Amino acid sequence: MKKQYLSSVMASIHETAEGLHMAGVMDKHTMRKFDEACLTPVHPLTAEEIRALREREGASQAVFARYLNVSAGLISQWERGEKHPHGASLKLLSLVEKNGLIAVA
Repeated sequence: MKKQYLSSVMASIHETAEGLHMAGVMDKHTMRKFDEACLTPVHPLTAEEIRALREREGASQAVFARYLNVSAGLISQWERGEKHPHGASLKLLSLVEKNGLIAVA
């Protein structure tokens, strides 16, 4: 999956840091700090935000679930606030929020 950066400037900075790390000039710890600073942050989504996101994309719960590789029942639980997405699911939702379903197709 392609890395999503905060801006094109941050992408350039991160690319330079990766080069320095591969050349042995920058240690692994510093490279992790660059990863944290440059990559798109993931924020928690409320049940209403998840429902609005799905509706904005014009997808049923079943279709939305297929794109995210989860069950339709889980989408329903997220939208009712019974469960909350985390990890890879939350990252995929933030990509869909920013770039639409095409980003995870």
